[in-house]
Amino acid sequence: LLMILRILQEEDGPIGSRMIAARMSKQGVALSERTIRYHLRMLDERGLTTLVDRHDGRVITESGAEEINNARVRDKVGLSISRIENLAFQTTFDPRTGRGVLPMNVSFFPKRSFKKALVAMKGAFKAGLAISQLVAVAEEGNRIGGLNVPAGQVAFATVCSITINGVLLKRGIPMDSKFGGILEINQTRPVRFVELINYSGSSLDPSEVFILGKMTSVRAAVEGGRGKILANFREIPARSGSLVEELVKELREVGIGGVLSLGRPGDPLCEIPLDINKVGMILLGGLNPVACAHEAGIAVENRAMSMVLDYQSLRSFGDVCREA
Repeated sequence: LLMILRILQEEDGPIGSRMIAARMSKQGVALSERTIRYHLRMLDERGLTTLVDRHDGRVITESGAEEINNARVRDKVGLSISRIENLAFQTTFDPRTGRGVLPMNVSFFPKRSFKKALVAMKGAFKAGLAISQLVAVAEEGNRIGGLNVPAGQVAFATVCSITINGVLLKRGIPMDSKFGGILEINQTRPVRFVELINYSGSSLDPSEVFILGKMTSVRAAVEGGRGKILANFREIPARSGSLVEELVKELREVGIGGVLSLGRPGDPLCEIPLDINKVGMILLGGLNPVACAHEAGIAVENRAMSMVLDYQSLRSFGDVCREA
């Protein structure tokens, strides 16, 4: 049932049982059209899908979309680390050509407060607490990365730190994503992690949890140079250090940063111990600007690590502000 709902959610319009059967077959699940029609009737009865007409098929309802978000716990176990691995694999962006897709976070702001949110986020972008100045915006009724923008909302997408994972993976460098956390900084320099959530033990992205829990002080970091920001901890093989440094330079040249600190082989980084054959890396959280807006009292719904977008479709934050 959940697979059928997910297939319907990915579509722009209604589809029938034959198309659903074909999509499920590609995912390794073979069901007859008759069986799928039986399940669709069950979903109709629960108000999760609705029949447009017998020729066009069905669409998912708002209740159906909510059911996907609240899916059974066993479907969510390890979801956070799985999403990181899947998005890294989907990344095709090459900093040498400036082409390809890269992972993004998306945040939904009420349309009436979007301009206020842009003002609140401006400091974080200016202070370099975002992965990139490049963003994407979509108005209500449009789609962004396969997601529909609800009525009365504006979608605001920021570059995700998994972009670093994906670019390194495509160059043959494995990266171990350990945890997302709250990093204390002083004069823009990392001091220590004060909170952390392991990716392998969470069904939610840690950044979403920390923002909702009002555990950040990104605005203080922007205004006074000292505060608690969103950050992620990664490990790379010690022998890949020089290659990683070159890739980081290539990414900066095309407007993508995010590497706050790169350690030395075997040395602890911000009090996090490491194996002698590993190097620690601290990446900025892509949702730091959004955390700024949330700290200012602006309502926001975040979906971290939720999609990939074409690099060529992104715009500078400054341009978005001027247009707004």
